[in-house]
Amino acid sequence: MARILVYTSPARGHLFPALGVALELRKRAHDVHVKTLAGEVERVRNLGLSAEAIAPAIEAREMDDWAAKSPTQALDRAIRAFAERAAAEVDDVSGALRDFGATALLVDTNSWGAQAVAESSGLPWAVFQPYFVALPAPGVPPFGPGLRRDTGLGGRLRDRLLGRMIQKKIDATGRAALNEVRDRLGLEALNTVGELPMHTPRVLYFTTEALEYPRPAWPANFRFTGAATWAPASETPAWLQKVDRPIALVTCSTERQRDRAILEAALRTLPDRGYFVVATSAAHTAEDFRGGDSSHVRLERFLPHNPVIERASVVVCHGGMGITQRALSHGVPVVVVPFGRDQPEVARRVEYAGAGVRLEAKRLGPASLAGAVEEAASLREGARRIAAALAQAGGDGAAADAFEELLTAAGGTIRTAGEDAAAPVSPEPQNTVAAGD
Repeated sequence: MARILVYTSPARGHLFPALGVALELRKRAHDVHVKTLAGEVERVRNLGLSAEAIAPAIEAREMDDWAAKSPTQALDRAIRAFAERAAAEVDDVSGALRDFGATALLVDTNSWGAQAVAESSGLPWAVFQPYFVALPAPGVPPFGPGLRRDTGLGGRLRDRLLGRMIQKKIDATGRAALNEVRDRLGLEALNTVGELPMHTPRVLYFTTEALEYPRPAWPANFRFTGAATWAPASETPAWLQKVDRPIALVTCSTERQRDRAILEAALRTLPDRGYFVVATSAAHTAEDFRGGDSSHVRLERFLPHNPVIERASVVVCHGGMGITQRALSHGVPVVVVPFGRDQPEVARRVEYAGAGVRLEAKRLGPASLAGAVEEAASLREGARRIAAALAQAGGDGAAADAFEELLTAAGGTIRTAGEDAAAPVSPEPQNTVAAGD
């Protein structure tokens, strides 16, 4: 039995994916301790897991990219948030390792400081990756803008030049802070922030290769484990059982963005197109929205999505990885209206896979949304194909298997943090893909 510390960044969209793996590891007799948002500690404890809040200073550093006036500025704000949290994470994770007596760690990909502590600890550790990874490769557009794949000469030139520009921007904002943390812990400096996944013994990648662009090879430390779809248990509400129309689930992000326009457009058009709209406003106040035909609308700030998705004909969303893959796991096609972060990449991959429709935010309106919904509804076969691929990847069980492989490889070197022990567990040999190739 291992004592496993699970450390999440202050984002609810990253907690649920981690909880699925944590609960599976607990079923396998491991002792699991979760550090996460203060407001979610009680939920985690009610599941039978040990839990504590991350340091207040980390949670207080808001992810403020929603206020950016351009994609470049949004990227800068996001990287700056990761970098500024990293220093506080070092003390937070070090204290948790000591107090819990951890023998292994599972760390959020957005928690740079926590990863540095894990790397320096000599303990078996892995990163969980709950959104598409920014890993350069030939034929793969540079991560961020959601560019269409183009393997011709012009596309390759575009990818090479733009990829270097984006990496330069990321490094200018985050590399110094990242390397300061690494130096503090006696780790080697990184040439680019993009090298981080290559310093991880195992990356639990919560998706399927069927949603990725083709590439020559994946690094040996990556494991595709399927969608992380854990959610609190919920019953089908009585009002849902009475719905006799096709259902469109329309959602906003749990973190503040400019995506309220999705609900506004949906409420104005979809009931008139024969749909019953189930809408969750999440970061927005539900009372602020007004639609047309309210007799065919159920609008709440939060409600369990699974019972709705099981009956839905289409899901309309901002492109968060969680809701998108949850829909596709049920074979439900999606309309993705991306507003920032990784959402343009999610939208483009859904389109590339033939499992849904990408609708640009600047084109969003009642008419364009209605057209996108009708097009998406015709793509159910593509969504079912992705559902089969996600199921085959294995989900939480596959993620737990991949994590336990690390424990087995560590063998007798598993120890409590702070004890003298043998050399750290090293990453497996990697088919490294260099930036700019």
